[in-house]
Amino acid sequence: MVLNYTSGTTSSPKGVVHSHRSVFMSTINSLLDWSLPNCPVYLWTLPMFHANGWSYTWATAAVGATNICVTRVDAPTIFNLIDKYQVTQMCAAPMVLNMLTNYSGQKPLQSPVKVMTAGAPPPATVISKAEALGFDVGHGYGMTETGGLVVSCAWKPEWDRLEPDARAKLKSRQGIRTAVFAEVDVRDPLSRKGVKHDGATVGEIVFKGGSVMLGYYKDPEGTAASMREDGWFYTGDIGVMHPDGYLEVKDRSKDVVICGGENISSMELEAVLYTNPAIKEAAVVAKPDKMWGETPCAFVSLKYHDGSVTEREIREFCKTKLPKYMVPRNVVFLEELPKTSTGKIQKFLLRQIAKSFP
Repeated sequence: MVLNYTSGTTSSPKGVVHSHRSVFMSTINSLLDWSLPNCPVYLWTLPMFHANGWSYTWATAAVGATNICVTRVDAPTIFNLIDKYQVTQMCAAPMVLNMLTNYSGQKPLQSPVKVMTAGAPPPATVISKAEALGFDVGHGYGMTETGGLVVSCAWKPEWDRLEPDARAKLKSRQGIRTAVFAEVDVRDPLSRKGVKHDGATVGEIVFKGGSVMLGYYKDPEGTAASMREDGWFYTGDIGVMHPDGYLEVKDRSKDVVICGGENISSMELEAVLYTNPAIKEAAVVAKPDKMWGETPCAFVSLKYHDGSVTEREIREFCKTKLPKYMVPRNVVFLEELPKTSTGKIQKFLLRQIAKSFP
């Protein structure tokens, strides 16, 4: 057995129990999907306890990789190690990519570095900026409960002819199931039937395959809630299926803001905030409201702390790109947003702060 822990973005971390067969399948899956070459130089920005480092702890060993490990994930260290050891591959959460693109000392890479990003839906703006520096970004989707990445944004050659922004938008989708995994679907929460593949109808993302966990450690209630009698694992993520069969994650079910009966995707609002040139990091949570039930509250950190950007300016920026009901009612400035050790923003902490506002 293998015991991993979730990253704890929405609540306390959960222990996830996997069989050795599950881990083996995840490892082979990772090697097939990302095509790690023999003897790569792999830079670790991931904690190995989380989904087994997206299963690359074993995958890198299988291909004889040189592993470069960091004790502190910061931009100067990463750029220095890439240059010093001629790194060829690395994995990085979107927040790490965002950190690299916002580093003031950044320079275009001397040689391309292949990056697999996952852990949260990456804003297209972040992908575009990272690729402009020389990172070749791939995108996958999975979770600790699936032992690693089980969905991949498999790239189509005809997409190479598109403009950079269009390519980045396609690459920000999560993609299709990987070869070793069984099934991926988006299901209506009431009927439990698959939604239309129209890129608009939302439902809960569900998985079925041999690398799905055996259950949560000492948590039979949590296990029963997510692993149901029909054999599917219910992720709690909200997504859509596009006509070409590619999955796109829209939000965590806990992170959807229900404002006056309208469902607002926090990730969609965050993607807009990331297009503002003054914003370094962004996260949106629901703030309780007596009239509307909930309203969107945006937490942002800025690239420059000179007081030149105001809450009103951020809201006016959002009004030019979003319907009025999606514009955040509050914008809170923090020096840095709270994150887990895996680089994910801890939204449950931000929700607690939002509740304290009048």
